[in-house]
Amino acid sequence: MNVTAFQDRVLIGICTFRRAELADTLASLEGLTPCGLPVAIAIADNDGQPSARDLVEGIATRHAMPVTYLHAPQTNISIARNALLDHARATGARFLVYLDDDETVEADWLMHLVQTLEDTDAGAVLGPVRAHYQPTAPAWMDHARAHDTLPVFDKNGVITSGYTCNVLIDLADPAVEHLRFNPSRGRAGGEDSAFFADFLAAGGSISFAPKAMVHETVPDDRARLAWLLRRRYRMGQTHASLAAKDSPRKGRIRSAGVAMAKAAACGGLAIIGAARPAQRNRQLMRAALHIGAVAYLGGARQIEIYGTAQERLDTDPRSGPKEN
Repeated sequence: MNVTAFQDRVLIGICTFRRAELADTLASLEGLTPCGLPVAIAIADNDGQPSARDLVEGIATRHAMPVTYLHAPQTNISIARNALLDHARATGARFLVYLDDDETVEADWLMHLVQTLEDTDAGAVLGPVRAHYQPTAPAWMDHARAHDTLPVFDKNGVITSGYTCNVLIDLADPAVEHLRFNPSRGRAGGEDSAFFADFLAAGGSISFAPKAMVHETVPDDRARLAWLLRRRYRMGQTHASLAAKDSPRKGRIRSAGVAMAKAAACGGLAIIGAARPAQRNRQLMRAALHIGAVAYLGGARQIEIYGTAQERLDTDPRSGPKEN
């Protein structure tokens, strides 16, 4: 068995697909506070054509950190994530950080991720994503923080799932050793949820660094209730697919019944809060999540959100927080 000889250094991995905002992401990384470890950057371009090559290689010539361009041309986000995973392992980088190509980081972001990993001895550390809205966005979205991403904790304060829009992973952790992102989920989304479900099942633990903040500006085409409902529906499908794994038919039927009841309850609360847009729409999003779970358990095909003509208009490959 081949064992990677890891070195204590960081690789910041960014998957990209036709996003000009990548330039802003890379610019924000130039101002990082030193974290005590060597840092490099790799970009995995998931477009069929190497559309980001010129941008990345042009920036690489003047960037403060080493920047590597990788072409992972399958319009499947799992392929791009695995390309970064393979690159980190091949170059011996022990710590892999995933960041999205439309995000910018605060100066102390990486320092807080690394410090939390050292303080908690976890195998992965999540940071928050703070959404910022255009002036044209509905006011309720800012009140509801509808596009923010935060960890999900159980009643004991344990993080129960993960995401890849702001995370540091210790590749030397035994729970990560054989993990990869599942290509079968790379177009429907939820590949990161599945990855971290396997990580936790293998004995891994996840910590949270609340000060490791990244920011994203929500474009107008995502500042729509329809976009959020579609996203939550897909998240419900993902959640059900993971929860129902290896579950007998009777258990799936029971789970579908519970999800249906929750969707109905959320719908009722939305009616009660009809005069308060943030409250009403938050309940509608929760209802959409549970409807997605019912649809999956009932045999509906998972919607594809990546590599389609509408992926920049209707959906986002990111897995965000789940709601009960």
